[in-house]
Amino acid sequence: MTVEFKGLRVVVAGLGLSGVSAARVLRELGAEVTVVDGGDSPALRSRVAELGVAAQLGDGETLPEGTELIVTSPGWPPTSPLFLAAEAAGVPIWGDVELAWQLRKPLAATGEPAPWLAVTGTNGKTTTVQMLASILTAAGKRTAAVGNVGVSVLDAVLAEEPYDVLAVELSSYQLHWAPSLRPHSAVVLNLAPDHLDWHGSMEAYAADKGRIYQGNQVACVYNLADPATEALVMEADVEEGCRAIGFGLGAPAPSNLGVVDGLLVDRAFAPDRQKNAAEIGAVEDVKPAAPHNITNALAAAALARAYGVDTKAVRDGLRAFTPDAHRIAQVAVVEGVTYVDDSKATNTHAAAASLAAYDPVVWIAGGLAKGATFDELVVGAAPRLRAAVLIGADRGLIREALARHAPDVPVIEAATGQTGAEAMAEIVRIAAAQAQPGDTVLLAPACASMDMFTNYGERGDLFAASVAALGE
Repeated sequence: MTVEFKGLRVVVAGLGLSGVSAARVLRELGAEVTVVDGGDSPALRSRVAELGVAAQLGDGETLPEGTELIVTSPGWPPTSPLFLAAEAAGVPIWGDVELAWQLRKPLAATGEPAPWLAVTGTNGKTTTVQMLASILTAAGKRTAAVGNVGVSVLDAVLAEEPYDVLAVELSSYQLHWAPSLRPHSAVVLNLAPDHLDWHGSMEAYAADKGRIYQGNQVACVYNLADPATEALVMEADVEEGCRAIGFGLGAPAPSNLGVVDGLLVDRAFAPDRQKNAAEIGAVEDVKPAAPHNITNALAAAALARAYGVDTKAVRDGLRAFTPDAHRIAQVAVVEGVTYVDDSKATNTHAAAASLAAYDPVVWIAGGLAKGATFDELVVGAAPRLRAAVLIGADRGLIREALARHAPDVPVIEAATGQTGAEAMAEIVRIAAAQAQPGDTVLLAPACASMDMFTNYGERGDLFAASVAALGE
């Protein structure tokens, strides 16, 4: 631990899950903690009372006097008045990831803290980090998928029984507030516009993603199909001897991982990689074996191999992995039509990857666009589309893109003014009427869900229920 927390006057910004966890840990370390939140409600006051710390509720903008450190929840943007005041006063700002990094403990076996294998990207983070944890488990390591998924990163570093190695999912928000982070190895899976309202620009968003490569010790892993990820590697200041490792769907060159004749192969960590490749699994070991999910598996394998995992553990870990719900999950086949739930595709980049896996497609799309544009997505998907069923508040943006770039594709608007189960039942009935045997009805909305559903999970669950009712 490089910081003495006892007596340190720390402000915790936000009383969500990460804020409550940070406040509790800091109090136990002896810090003088004040939680700051723009809200003020009986529930928040109860939370503060349970924590036993000072609080500034109803005012999320004023910097408490004497503050020496701010620990922020990920959602607070850098332009928050509280942070601007802190920067003017020279007060450092950390996120929960930075706090966890500072609190790492050395392992008895090595005398060093457990290494972090870190994953970020616009899409695929959770799947990749879970695949990585499955591979590490198959290699006999005590590990967990942590960070933006599974176990909180603070809980992981403070666990009574220490982990050998951590598979860490990191968002751009978390990376922005983690100045000291130096992973063993890391990957940026892909880069596409997202959260630009928080970051202010695509350049700022990419720069925060690129922070994951700073100080890498063994491998900076990048996507051969996304030159922006390689550019971030080239800009990173890394440890002497750290290697750039690419992954992609083609036959790999030396220092890359790829696919040959249905096999996943490694020419980065294999002996005599100039001439040889090591087989680390098969395409059929990846579930589901959609192209973007195969690249997720290769990225996870690259990090595991950088850590020293053998080829058998990579294969066994991929075979043992079961994806979360709502990620290109086949729901049912009804009268020759396949129904696929990819409700997790809440932005255009994720939807494009999903659409690329099926042909022909009846596409269910729409919701809250979060400032996105849809022309590029529609241009790529147009040849595959049987029809488009549009839903949600920002459906008009997708309708206009389809009119410009796919004017021959039938467009049907569904569930106008409806929400929840009633809306989804109508959406599925309309999509089914457009589909022919051999088609896929694909829920890949490219938008957030909260205008019609509680979250993407409810949207996917209701889709599955409506498909089941259709089958009956």
